[in-house]
Amino acid sequence: MTDADRRAACGGRAALGLLVAVALGCGSRAADDRTVELWAMGREGEVVGRMVGEFERSHPGVHVRVQQIPWSAAHEKLLTAYVGGAMPDLFQAGNTWLAELVALDALEPLDDRLARSSGIRRDDYFPGILDTNVIADHTYGLPWYVDTRLLFYRSDILARAGRRAAPQSWAEWSDALQRVKQAVGADRFAILLPIQEWQTPVILAMQLGAGLLRDRDRYGDFESPAFRKAFEFYLDMFRRGLAPSAGAATVANVYQDFAGGYFSFYVTGPWNLGEFAQRLPPDLQPDWTTAPMPGPERAPGTSVAGGASLAIFRGSPRKEAAWQLVEYLADPERQVEFYRATGDLPPRRSAWSAPALSRDARVQAFRVQLEAVRATPKIPEWEQIASRIVEHAESAIRGSVTVDQALAALDRDVDLLLEKRRWMMQRREQRRDAMERRDPRRETMERRDPRRETMERRERAHGAAAQGQG
Repeated sequence: MTDADRRAACGGRAALGLLVAVALGCGSRAADDRTVELWAMGREGEVVGRMVGEFERSHPGVHVRVQQIPWSAAHEKLLTAYVGGAMPDLFQAGNTWLAELVALDALEPLDDRLARSSGIRRDDYFPGILDTNVIADHTYGLPWYVDTRLLFYRSDILARAGRRAAPQSWAEWSDALQRVKQAVGADRFAILLPIQEWQTPVILAMQLGAGLLRDRDRYGDFESPAFRKAFEFYLDMFRRGLAPSAGAATVANVYQDFAGGYFSFYVTGPWNLGEFAQRLPPDLQPDWTTAPMPGPERAPGTSVAGGASLAIFRGSPRKEAAWQLVEYLADPERQVEFYRATGDLPPRRSAWSAPALSRDARVQAFRVQLEAVRATPKIPEWEQIASRIVEHAESAIRGSVTVDQALAALDRDVDLLLEKRRWMMQRREQRRDAMERRDPRRETMERRDPRRETMERRERAHGAAAQGQG
């Protein structure tokens, strides 16, 4: 997913009671064995709506109804639909949402279908990207498009600073930034690191093997030596004046300031390939490029695995037809077509041999980087944790707290956010232990009781809503 606001829906997160009322008021759509309902977000929804005609022609009797949903409303709409029994058969979801939907038992495991598929091979997907869809050893989504972060930089300014090639290691990166700072002068900077973004400190920590969380993702682990070392390296870019300490607040327009040389390096994602190509002046087009993230010792260093996936609702009566549509959209030719229309990068390695991708050096840097990406912790609370990282990193950048104070406070906040997770895990373990001691016939009867199933669905949704409200 990109950095667009995907969470603010209908005036913010609703309480569970309101979600239930709205969902039940809307009601479920009537069963239609011939029509697969697909929910897709933003621009992707518009484009896929034009692609399904060929699928329908090649699958007689199967129809697809695409509902285009704004990213800002998508998360809440999925929760509301789940509670009200009105989920689509197939839907697009940001890969950081999957853990929450798995906790709700809303997703169909895809492992058996993947194993039987003649057109999809797991080893054709970038491993770190596919891993974002694997939770508790089951695959619950298939990557539709991917993104990650790497370096965008001004090659002309870097050359003027005495370096011809992109930095490969942290030491080379630090040296290059210092040289650029000296070349551009005191009123300009070497790199833009917007302080409202959590990705850069997390990427650096991942490169050193930081786990971010510990004890089965039940506690924060930000005071670990690995995260501390990465955090110090990140803060050092501000302390040395290489990055503006107020972050993006001092940047009137990213594209104008990059063109004007106010900063020369920027850690960002593939959505900016098209933006830079369109917004930068024509005479500057030869002077910017991309490169994989420097690593502690060599490039590519690890970066974060992002993007969106296609998932099938576990309760859909049209799972097989929905899977056929997944296979169609996963075809490398369809992925290249999708890339041409949206700029979204394909998750399958085989799609990258297409000239539209293979002949573009700026895009190929992403191909290299995608071999070295890692998922953030696959838990429903991750986005709340990410916001706490931003909060405490900003305090350290501004000098209002020390590194020790920032990381200790971050761990305390994260431990509080995960308190419900710890309680729920403990409760599940207690239930499992109790069931092992109970009469298996009684357990089977309870599992078949539809009233119990409804109560459990509402309980899971209540937990998700509570986690979302923070």
